[in-house]
Amino acid sequence: MASTQFFIFAILAVLVSSILATDFVVGDDKGWTIGFDYQTWADGKEFHVGDRLVFKYQKGNHNVFKVNGTGFQQCVAPAGTVPLTSGNDATPLATSGRKWYICGFPTHCANGQKLAITVLDGLSPAPSPDSDDSYTLLALQSQQFCLLSDLTRNWFMNSIWEEELE
Repeated sequence: MASTQFFIFAILAVLVSSILATDFVVGDDKGWTIGFDYQTWADGKEFHVGDRLVFKYQKGNHNVFKVNGTGFQQCVAPAGTVPLTSGNDATPLATSGRKWYICGFPTHCANGQKLAITVLDGLSPAPSPDSDDSYTLLALQSQQFCLLSDLTRNWFMNSIWEEELE
């Protein structure tokens, strides 16, 4: 019984976090490239713990380094830092606070290919209705919520039924 309850709660935790987290494609349809103002892109967005940044770019033409504030200002990655290089790099926002990212290719960071954001505690708000994917996302979230509600109801009813049998 206890292992079943743990399993149900584990599923619920995964479903809730997947429903509420947001994937932000850095630069939207422009992706991670030179000649784009990433600070303007980030303005007005709320980044929360649990969200992910997705860096999309032509593999071999760019990379992504997570740096500190000094590295961001000086466009230098700390020694030994391993860059993301796949061209479709998703990085989770696991903690709150300031986060800094740069491209390590020569002159790219100095020419603006860098991003600084503030990650907030708590869950992401629902997507705005003017988002292209908001209706699809809302439908998916509704389906996941219904599944979550069904799982919770079934677990609750089974728990009551098992208690009556004891």
